[in-house]
Amino acid sequence: MAVATMVSSAGGLLAMLNENHPRLKLHALSNLNKCVDYYWPEISTSVPMIESLYEDEEFDQHQRQLAALLVSKVFYYLGELNDSLSYALGAGSLFDVSEDSDYVHTLLSKAIDEYASLKTKAAESNNEAVEVDHRLEAIVERMLDKCINDGKYQQAMGIAIECRRLDKLEEAVTRSDNVHGSLSYCINISHSFVYRREYRHEVLRLLVNVYQKLPSPDYLSICQCLMFLDEPEEVARILEKLLRSNKDDALLAFQIAFDLVENEHQAFLLNVRDRLSVSTSRSQESGQPGHNEADAAQNESPAASEDVAMTEGTHTSDGTVQQVDQSEGIYAESFKKIRGILSGETSIQLTLQFLYSHNKSDLLILKTIKQSVEMRNSVCHSATIYANAIMHAGTTVDTFLRENLDWLSRATNWAKFSATAGLGVIHRGHLQQGRSLMAPYLPQGGAGGGGSPYSEGGALYALGLIHANHGEGIKQFLRDSLRSTNVEVIQHGACLGLGLAALGTADEDIYDDIKSVLYTDSAVAGEAAGISMGLLMVGTASEKASEMLAYAHETQHEKIIRGLALGIALMVYGREEEADTLIEQMTRDQDPILRYGGMYALALAYRGTANNKAIRQLLHFAVSDVSDDVRRTAVLALGFVLYSEPEQTPRIVSLLSESYNPHVRYGAALAVGISCAGTGLSEAISLLEPLTSDVVDFVRQGALIAMAMVMAQTSEASDSRVGAFRRQLEKIILDKHEDTMSKMGAILASGILDAGGRNVTIRLLSKTKHDKVTAVVGLAVFSQFWYWYPLIYFISLAFSPTAFLGLNYDLKVPRFEFLSHAKPSLFEYPKPTTVPTTTSAVKLPTAVLSTSAKAKSRAKKEAEQKANAEKSSGSGAEASSAGSNAGKGKSVSDKDGDSMQVDSPQEKKVEPEPSFEILTNPARVVPAQEKFIKFLEESRYVPVKLTPSGFVLLRDLRPTEPEVFSLTDSPSSAATNTGGSATGQQAPSSAMAVDEEPQPPQPFEYTS
Repeated sequence: MAVATMVSSAGGLLAMLNENHPRLKLHALSNLNKCVDYYWPEISTSVPMIESLYEDEEFDQHQRQLAALLVSKVFYYLGELNDSLSYALGAGSLFDVSEDSDYVHTLLSKAIDEYASLKTKAAESNNEAVEVDHRLEAIVERMLDKCINDGKYQQAMGIAIECRRLDKLEEAVTRSDNVHGSLSYCINISHSFVYRREYRHEVLRLLVNVYQKLPSPDYLSICQCLMFLDEPEEVARILEKLLRSNKDDALLAFQIAFDLVENEHQAFLLNVRDRLSVSTSRSQESGQPGHNEADAAQNESPAASEDVAMTEGTHTSDGTVQQVDQSEGIYAESFKKIRGILSGETSIQLTLQFLYSHNKSDLLILKTIKQSVEMRNSVCHSATIYANAIMHAGTTVDTFLRENLDWLSRATNWAKFSATAGLGVIHRGHLQQGRSLMAPYLPQGGAGGGGSPYSEGGALYALGLIHANHGEGIKQFLRDSLRSTNVEVIQHGACLGLGLAALGTADEDIYDDIKSVLYTDSAVAGEAAGISMGLLMVGTASEKASEMLAYAHETQHEKIIRGLALGIALMVYGREEEADTLIEQMTRDQDPILRYGGMYALALAYRGTANNKAIRQLLHFAVSDVSDDVRRTAVLALGFVLYSEPEQTPRIVSLLSESYNPHVRYGAALAVGISCAGTGLSEAISLLEPLTSDVVDFVRQGALIAMAMVMAQTSEASDSRVGAFRRQLEKIILDKHEDTMSKMGAILASGILDAGGRNVTIRLLSKTKHDKVTAVVGLAVFSQFWYWYPLIYFISLAFSPTAFLGLNYDLKVPRFEFLSHAKPSLFEYPKPTTVPTTTSAVKLPTAVLSTSAKAKSRAKKEAEQKANAEKSSGSGAEASSAGSNAGKGKSVSDKDGDSMQVDSPQEKKVEPEPSFEILTNPARVVPAQEKFIKFLEESRYVPVKLTPSGFVLLRDLRPTEPEVFSLTDSPSSAATNTGGSATGQQAPSSAMAVDEEPQPPQPFEYTS
């Protein structure tokens, strides 16, 4: 830079460019290049002359490249980046990618963008002829090589993926110092930043190949990739290899199976399971030949064939045969277990036991709702039944229903359908007893049949909810029920039930059954048939979608068009750009209902991808469509596209949430509810707060439901607004003047806030950051409830237990302790509702409303007398309750006092709170708590995979010592005994699961 400091103008150097002698020109160019940062305004006047030097072929290569570099820098300062890059390419090796200057950084970014865009264009148009300048390619390659050589592997991987240079990606991964870390980094960025499905598959295929070449492959990650690539054969091969190895490897195989089950791709899982059964048919069922001997022989690994030969005793000693028999025995045992896991039965059974044993539902909330709802208001009556089902989802506890049979029986017609279907949500996962539980309500079941078609239809829908995504055992019964009836209400229930039970299996026979119902052109049955076809064919993007679209144009029934619009959207689930043609067709349709379906098609095809193109399209429709329904849905659909990046959603819809159009505001509320569900995200709560007191009733309803979705499993200690929201819900429910829409929203929100006995949250992504198909589909159908209330129950498909369930080799739950390194209050269950607030609000409104000092003192006197009387009669629970409430709770009636002994634990609030908590397996671990979970060093059990929640397989370090087990009490044993009782659901023992709620005093019928 010495020259730059000496000269005060570039004029002299520029003049030398006019000299004839090449060396003078070279000298001038060299020095101008050194001082261009200071004198570029002056040099810019001579650009044409320098350009002519670059173009003059008589000069040597070096001189021309120097001229190109100088022009490039001048254009850079002038802001002409395209020209600047063009001349930088001409500068060849003189453009130094390792130079640390703004000029080089800017042009490198520009070069990479340009190159990536050309490569993408070539790939998308399948046109190899798209020209990529070899000089541009050289710069990008130099950049990639530099990153790899400098050890900046992640940077190299990012550029290689963006530029579609899979060769360089493989080089960066294999040369990196932590190959396993690099591979998982690549998997993450391919999910987050690769927007085209086809290319994402290419990247994953490469990563699988790299994984498999490693000396110790990470089978957990490999199998996740293979699930994406839809390669069940390969997954089955890996699982079999692990099962045949040793017990530790078998544990890993079980963990892989549980991780795959969490993604809920039913068809894929059953495929893996069936391929396992083909390749291992010889080794199980005491040597019975498999159903396809040729396949079995072909699929067996060499090791497996040897094992079989040895088992048969050929050329081996007795000892060896015995040993092999033993290993085959262990293999057969592991094989049976993994089939149970892949079919989903193991995880469902364990989840059921967990939700049953840890149920913390607050029945007093439901009592309050029930007492404040007017019987004449059927909407709120039904909403209470929905809230109860959601609150007890999967717990099998139906105490509230049994205690309120008279009140329940007032439900008529579709309300009766919903009330019966609600049992399916409460008993979800009761695969073995589902049918016997529902027997009293099912068609041709119970005492001679001939019941109400509404409860029969509801019972078939309930069976679908119980067996959602795991319907192998019930599909045939639902098909028979569908075929044997012409009653449209029963057909409606049977269609919904079948769609749920056979979710995503693309079963052709079932499809034909449902299609024949659609073609009867009955509005009620046809609507369910349309949705059911979509559920059955989720993500298949088959030509059947066009068939459905054609029928939607033919039929006159709005209900059928609605069902078909949603069904078509479900079919293109996850297909991204493959679905563009169909989406284009639907979004341009004249019928607003089909455009509405087009919004859902966009939402589900691009679910969780945060794809810019999809977001732009949805925002366009949100502000431009003439139909309010379409605008509302376009905004709501953003929630589905963005759920993998929840923090983005409030920012993107913030302006829309202030729209003059109430439909757009409602859409904004639900978009935030869907994408931020279970996150407790502060920005989401701030956006929803003003909407919960909006001037329009249905906007308030949407905001209350969305707020409950966001706040699920967030405690008041971690966000005080949770407590304020609970009080707001109570106020709305108790307010006699509140309109029905908001009241319904508040009742449903109460259910969602405490869903699954306060042990579940809404999760759309699995822990491996893949979409949970059933959950996303469940929320998509749930969001149709505004026109058809029974679809509210679909929200239960999105519920995911917030539990850590550690399992040993026998898939039992051993008792052991681990640490939550945070204050217990941050993640504790909400406090049980206290009697005084409820009583003063519901039973004794005068105590709150009276301003008379006389009345107050009289009430106080009476309360004190009664408290003294109770103390002398020795009511222990009441005494402790009165003591803890210090006079506040003394005006409680006997009956209420009994039902709320749960309040007594509040006494111990004196000592300072510890900064950690010891949890016992199985434990409730909420999403926000996961980062605080630690395993104790001297623990007997070590997890196969370090994960803070979900199903975790444990290696036992002291196998000779006896084990203590949890979760041995299963609700199923009690449930099976009640066959045909008045409600036909649950034995009395389950009532005790409700937070020490005493058994109902009235007698009930018991029939074995």
